[in-house]
Amino acid sequence: MNAILRLTCRDRRGIVAAITNFIAHNNGNIVNLDQYTDPAAGQFFMRLEWDLKNFKIAPAKIEKALQKFGKISVTFSNRQKRAAVFVSRYDHCLYDLLLRQRSGELNCDIAAVISNHEDLRYVAAAFGKEFYCLPGAEKKQLALLKEKKIDLIVLARYMQILSPVFIRDYLYKIINVHHSFLPAFKGAKPYHQAYRRGVKIIGATAHFATEDLDQGPIIQQNVAQISHRDTVDDLIVKGRDLERQVLSEAVRYFLNDRLFVRGNRTIIL
Repeated sequence: MNAILRLTCRDRRGIVAAITNFIAHNNGNIVNLDQYTDPAAGQFFMRLEWDLKNFKIAPAKIEKALQKFGKISVTFSNRQKRAAVFVSRYDHCLYDLLLRQRSGELNCDIAAVISNHEDLRYVAAAFGKEFYCLPGAEKKQLALLKEKKIDLIVLARYMQILSPVFIRDYLYKIINVHHSFLPAFKGAKPYHQAYRRGVKIIGATAHFATEDLDQGPIIQQNVAQISHRDTVDDLIVKGRDLERQVLSEAVRYFLNDRLFVRGNRTIIL
């Protein structure tokens, strides 16, 4: 079993040496270390993973022992995170997440599929996942999430706005995905709007959901070139491919404890 430390603190001389010496002194073997310093803010970020075999400090006491270094989070490789996927009527992202989870690409337990429509119940059933249709019932949704001990909420094209109360309960634990035409092409049928404007690229964005709707810290983005030969249907197909890709990558970063949030930016280590 490995321990994974995520540390954020003021940048200072000797911080890397202090932490690595602490791990070595307690008989830990470091297997992965990455770091980043934000020079403008003077902030230091580190992700460090080490083997706990023969480590002198019990897992339950590691976090307390490391708190002296700064703001920290400690997780363990043998604990699989529990995820809930929120969907409406679009199925492409849901299918992709379930397939990747089944194949082992996403190391998590998808404990619930929650929707405001019945349309995709059959998809959840095909993968042996529990499906809950709870339209406009945030209290019931929150109660279910707590009952299932959910670590991550994935909005897989969930077409309903979450309340500020809901988001505050799971701040930086909700990942959303949408096309990257915002703010240029708002509202219904963005691909039709883009086609009429003759755009030459389309894209998708995965980000943390915040009270500012689609303005949360961006985790992953990607684009595809298009031309005058592409129809609206072509744009939609390519856009959905991009949505699947960036959403699964963002989810993987979260599951692997690689994400840090600084202001409205993410750092990925």
